[in-house]
Amino acid sequence: MKKKKTAHPYIPYLLEDIAAAHRDAGEAKLHEPKTIEEELEESERFVFDEREHTLGYYCGLKTEDFPPAEQLSNSDLKKVCKAFEEMLFSWNHTIDIPKKLPPSFAYKLMVDCLNKKTFIPDSGICGFDFCTGYAPECELKEYCPCLKIWNEKEN
Repeated sequence: MKKKKTAHPYIPYLLEDIAAAHRDAGEAKLHEPKTIEEELEESERFVFDEREHTLGYYCGLKTEDFPPAEQLSNSDLKKVCKAFEEMLFSWNHTIDIPKKLPPSFAYKLMVDCLNKKTFIPDSGICGFDFCTGYAPECELKEYCPCLKIWNEKEN
C-alpha cells in the first residue's frame, strides 16, 4: 500500500509569501494608460519586447523560496499552483499549462517563471506559454498539446 504524504509544514508560510507577492491593486491603477499616447507607448514596449526584469524581481519571490516538488504532496502542489496563478493574474499575467500535466511538473514550470524576464503590462494580459508549436523539442514533452497533431503528420 502506498504511503500518503502529509502536508509539508512550510506550505502555510509559502502561501502567505505568495499572497504577499500580489501586485497592489492601487499601484496597478496608478499606471493604467490614461491617454491614447500612453496606450500606444505601452503597446510599443510590448511589441519591441522590452523585458528588463524577471517576474521574481517584480513580485519579490525567489525560486529558493519553494521546496523541491518531490517533498510535496499532490494536494500541496495544487494549492501552491493555484495561489501562484492568482498572484500572476494580479501582475496581469497568465500561465498556459495543460490540464493533464502532473502537479509536480506544473509546479516546476511555475516556479521557473520567477527567473524569466517579463513585461508587466498596465492594461491587458501577458502569458507564460511553454509550447512553441514544435512538439519534438517542446519542454512539455509527452504532455505537449501539439504532440497528437505532430504524430498524425508523421503517420
